[in-house]
Amino acid sequence: MKIQEIREIIKLMDQSTLDEFVFEAEGTKLKLKKHNGETRPTVHTSAQPQEQPAAVVTPKTDAPKVEAAPAEPIEKQESTSSEASSSYKTITSPMVGTFYSSSSPEADSYVKVGDRVNADTIVCIVEAMKLFNEIEAEIEGEIAEIHVKDGQLVEYGQPLFSIK
Repeated sequence: MKIQEIREIIKLMDQSTLDEFVFEAEGTKLKLKKHNGETRPTVHTSAQPQEQPAAVVTPKTDAPKVEAAPAEPIEKQESTSSEASSSYKTITSPMVGTFYSSSSPEADSYVKVGDRVNADTIVCIVEAMKLFNEIEAEIEGEIAEIHVKDGQLVEYGQPLFSIK
């Protein structure tokens, strides 16, 4: 889990009415609790991966505890392009949300197939809970394929772009 993702979760937690949030995946456990109106993160990492990641949400009210079902692992989608090879790298979605290829409906797409990108090039926006998160390439190369359409819902870890 990247520090940017943890910061995003903390911001969302501060803005919510939740009192406690627990997230476990791939040997990492993130537990957030609100004390006196502030959120304190606790991150634990273990050497053994967890078999069934789960999220537990505890609202401030006296409502019953809400538990999310264990998430199924996201299978890697194979590219249908005949050009796909092991030299291609993939930019994946860092969160669940809505994919946007440009900053507004009238604006040009951040990138198109054939465009060169570097590590800090913004390639798209993923909107989650009314927050628009600019996604950077984090690698250098050329956009070989765009795997999602504008306005499409994306999952955490879902391939967005193939880079050669």
